[in-house]
Amino acid sequence: MIAFEGIRILILFALSFVVALFITPFVLKLLMKFGIKKKNIRDATTAPIFHQFHKNKGETPTMGGVIIWGTVVVLGLLFFVLSQLFGGFANYFNFVSRSETYLPLGYLLFAAIVGLIDDFLGVLRIGPKGGGLSMRHKIIMYTIVSAVGAWWFYFRLGWNTLFIPFIGDITIGWWYIPLFMFVIIASAFSTNETDGLDGLAGGTLFFIFGAFAVIAFTLKHFDLAAMNVVILGALLAFLWFNIYPAKFFMGDTGSMSLGITVGAMAMLTNTVFFLPFFGAILVFESVTVIIQMISKKIRKKKIFLSTPIHHHFEAIGWPETQITMRFWFITAVTTTIGLALFFIARFI
Repeated sequence: MIAFEGIRILILFALSFVVALFITPFVLKLLMKFGIKKKNIRDATTAPIFHQFHKNKGETPTMGGVIIWGTVVVLGLLFFVLSQLFGGFANYFNFVSRSETYLPLGYLLFAAIVGLIDDFLGVLRIGPKGGGLSMRHKIIMYTIVSAVGAWWFYFRLGWNTLFIPFIGDITIGWWYIPLFMFVIIASAFSTNETDGLDGLAGGTLFFIFGAFAVIAFTLKHFDLAAMNVVILGALLAFLWFNIYPAKFFMGDTGSMSLGITVGAMAMLTNTVFFLPFFGAILVFESVTVIIQMISKKIRKKKIFLSTPIHHHFEAIGWPETQITMRFWFITAVTTTIGLALFFIARFI
């Protein structure tokens, strides 16, 4: 059983990579043809440091994230339909299941559509601060969708326990609802803030989803593990074109959809306390933004030259590729530590 599931996982990973790599040139061609470019690079008056290092990226296509979630949705739908029509061997590769992947797939698709709308508005310069949905609108939408997921888990599925490392499962009652909402919203926006340099968010997320694939497989949530490796394969193909100099950007349709899925994976595997290790860079990026905002509000001074923190490192002279690679290395190390703690806490 385990061996067959392992083979299934490896095949789905490879298949996802090949499919995403195959469709990428067509997606890139369409983005270029219809002028789907970032364009709304912040100007020198509102963001001088950002403008200094990214002013030449205004013509780079955005919305490349459709390659990632599009591959996941297409493969999921394909194998689900084939399994319904023919059963047998098609069931082997079908990873769409009510108990494991309905929620993360639903979140992925919802956030992808919202991000797609946001990206389109940005390209057309419709909306505040150069175009796109306002922060308030995003918060409202993600609060609603996270509340729906929390309600479903708490009232319909009866989930109200939290695994605390080295202690065990603790019943937290209705506190499960705000915790669920916080994890989903925080993951979505932290990932969005990390998506600022070529390959940064994609590489960071690759390690995070890799960790969740290992955890889901260990917990025998095989459909969830399969979904994670399909995301991994698509991410790897995306990074082939997104590493410096990027052929396209992920866009909100990629960062928001993958970010919200990270939160869903943490809740589904009951690994909330390990998420700060897997997403250490996501936390680092968000915390620096919050600290900067508080300092500017109270002290009327900046602590960092620019935030999110990767822009601060640009300002002090680190090349973009150096920042990206170092953040990848940090994520690899913290993810390894998180996985080690997971196995120790669960099985020793």
